[in-house]
Amino acid sequence: MVENGRIYITSTFNNTIITITDEKGNQLIVGSCGMYGFTGTRKPTPYAATITTSTTLKKAVVDHGFRFADIFVKGIGPGREAALRAVKESNIEVNRIIDITPIPHNGVRPPKVRRV
Repeated sequence: MVENGRIYITSTFNNTIITITDEKGNQLIVGSCGMYGFTGTRKPTPYAATITTSTTLKKAVVDHGFRFADIFVKGIGPGREAALRAVKESNIEVNRIIDITPIPHNGVRPPKVRRV
């Protein structure tokens, strides 16, 4: 029984992946839009992210007794807000929501000046 844990939501332009871990970060359940029958252009949609998140959370509640969570959101895909809405609709109590999207502080070195 794992009551406390973390929910990692990774939202890209091609997919949304939900990972549920315990307090130490050991993986319990993983859900992806492709695992629930969404393929091709339907995978990156907010609807697919909602179905994936709600189904994965139900599995975590039934199998592990999951009740309290910290949410870590990464990426800027279209399923990001939909996945958060699905977590709020479930019976899981959210402690905090943290954005861990990587942001470049300086970027890569620009190319050399072109000489003709």
